[in-house]
Amino acid sequence: MQFFDLGLQELPFFADLQPAEVEVFIKNTGAVVKRYSKGLRVLKAYEPNAQIGILAEGEALVLAEDRFGNESVSHELMRGSIFGGTSAILPRFTNHTSVEALTDVLVLWVPYRSLLVSGPKLGKIHGIVMKNLLEAFCLKGVYMMQKIELLSQKTLRERLILYLLQRGKRQGEAHVRVPGRVQLAKELECNRSALTREVNQMKAEGLLECGAGWMRLLKKDVE
Repeated sequence: MQFFDLGLQELPFFADLQPAEVEVFIKNTGAVVKRYSKGLRVLKAYEPNAQIGILAEGEALVLAEDRFGNESVSHELMRGSIFGGTSAILPRFTNHTSVEALTDVLVLWVPYRSLLVSGPKLGKIHGIVMKNLLEAFCLKGVYMMQKIELLSQKTLRERLILYLLQRGKRQGEAHVRVPGRVQLAKELECNRSALTREVNQMKAEGLLECGAGWMRLLKKDVE
């Protein structure tokens, strides 16, 4: 597989790098691209991991999993998302999250150890990548705080409104791309039937517009 065909230089992890510099980075760190089919676990909870994953193509879902096999949806991963960093950087702590492919995906795996020691060979490329990685980790922290804020809302309507506002800001669109009702209910940690009733009620009140794979808040005062 030719790395330049994947447009890796367009990913946030490689921001400010040229395609040739991305090739140099991959060669010197031993990074590899792997393909996973829809439904497969890209990363498994409670298993050791020494690599940082960058989603090069497709969509995936982060799932929090306890020892009894109970799962809850954490957040969605899109092209350019970074995952696996915590288990790679802090192997002494148990990894409680899995990553499941929502579509067929391509993942660029970067060995964390190689990333650390490749500085002398990579020069400025290494500094740029590390800056991008730190920014990604900080952004992950922001998303975690948003998740806490979301689940702290007292009513399902408040959760749904905040969910759409958060995703709309990330996507930069009024028509917010949303998952199917089953997954959406998991992300909001509510009953699917209750979610469907609330969506229908908000539509009837002129607060919400829905289409295939999207929702849009209609009234400014909702915000």
